[in-house]
Amino acid sequence: MAKDAIKMTGKVIKAYNTDEYDVELENGIVVRAHISGKIRVHHITILRGDTVDVELSTYDLTKGRIVYRHR
Repeated sequence: MAKDAIKMTGKVIKAYNTDEYDVELENGIVVRAHISGKIRVHHITILRGDTVDVELSTYDLTKGRIVYRHR
């Protein structure tokens, strides 16, 4: 995890074929997020409606990385 990343919780609202997702954050903003390497390696499936933790870069708040899927 990057030390200057902003970590937020959101809900997946749309999944794309390229392992990218539209995630609606707690504050209502929609960001485009891709999955992290550990989620990809462990073949964790992320579907529409899942609650996830997203890391946002401080440089571009419209893009992020999904780092955890809540059960």
